Amino acid sequence: MIRPTLVFLTVFTALTGLAYPLGLTALAQLAFPVQANASGLGVVGQAFTGPGFFEGRPSATTPPYNGESSSGSNLGPTNPAFLDQVKVRVAAVRAANPTQSGPVPADLVTASGSGLDPHLSVAAARYQVARVAAATGRPREVLDALIEAHTEGRWLGVFGEPRVNVVALNTALVRLAGVAPDHDAR
Repeated sequence: MIRPTLVFLTVFTALTGLAYPLGLTALAQLAFPVQANASGLGVVGQAFTGPGFFEGRPSATTPPYNGESSSGSNLGPTNPAFLDQVKVRVAAVRAANPTQSGPVPADLVTASGSGLDPHLSVAAARYQVARVAAATGRPREVLDALIEAHTEGRWLGVFGEPRVNVVALNTALVRLAGVAPDHDAR
């Protein structure tokens, strides 16, 4: 009984512990070489501060955007604590963007499932253009062009919604201005 058990253990260890991960790594390198070899920039959100930067989604981790404690808040949409958090965030977003009168995009006031998402909807990025333009002195057209340049389309042209990588957007904004950002780079 021991010999078949050891053979079974060895075979499945080789398959699931070696062949499968190596096969997926090879497939990723062939199909998605840029993403497979990413430097990490823009993979996890970062907390940019100051009116001259686009703000990303709130982070549910402590400290914010901590990849070692990735998680959502586990608060449902009817939970009073969640509703209180959203009300506070809506007030903060409105205060930071006083020229905006429309509804605050939901992704500016709710964390993603992982609490680490670097992406925003295009509407959420555009909601912040007036504030960033006023703080940086950049024309709105330049900021709109940056948003357009950093908008990622639907996956396979069908799944999901177009989104903006806020980390890449702010990095481009910094390069344009030639200054160092005030952010927490984790």
